[in-house]
Amino acid sequence: MSDVSRREALQILGGIPLLAAGLTPATVGRATLAAREAMESGVPFVTKFFTPHELAAVGILADLIIPRDERSGSATDAGVPEFMDFILDENEGMRTTYRGGLAWLDGESRRRFARDFVEASDTQRRQILDDIAWPRKARPELSHGVAFFSKFRDLTASGFFSSKLGVTDLQYIGNEFVQEWKGCPPAALAKLGVRY
Repeated sequence: MSDVSRREALQILGGIPLLAAGLTPATVGRATLAAREAMESGVPFVTKFFTPHELAAVGILADLIIPRDERSGSATDAGVPEFMDFILDENEGMRTTYRGGLAWLDGESRRRFARDFVEASDTQRRQILDDIAWPRKARPELSHGVAFFSKFRDLTASGFFSSKLGVTDLQYIGNEFVQEWKGCPPAALAKLGVRY
């Protein structure tokens, strides 16, 4: 077995949900690189899998899962839609779940609010997500939406935490020499409600 660098380990950890779906660390790495290159190219992203309407929904949904905050950028800032497009373009077995899930989301939004998910208000979108984000609380008739959202959330997290922005958000500092270990910082101990 070869040695794995810390950077490779983080990429693997960020891709655990994808590994569970049968994808290799190499695929996750290629998707991360493809997303970064697409974002840094300076030209508008051209999808290989998603339609423009689907890509808009993916961006909105991913940003509802990982929004921009004072600590970090959002899922779209990290290139999650581009990451997903690469993964789904390369993995035919995953396509039906995501394309069908996005169609389900539009259908549910039209049923409730007479407009597609992309056209719904933020409050309306959140109402749908509140009903499918918690599998144990979800009504049985929403099972398709629940299954889709769980997989979409995993893929969003994988894309975000395997990106440069996501690794920065984790505050990973790499190999840093510690001359003297003084224990866990007092603020962290207080937050956990423990002490030495």
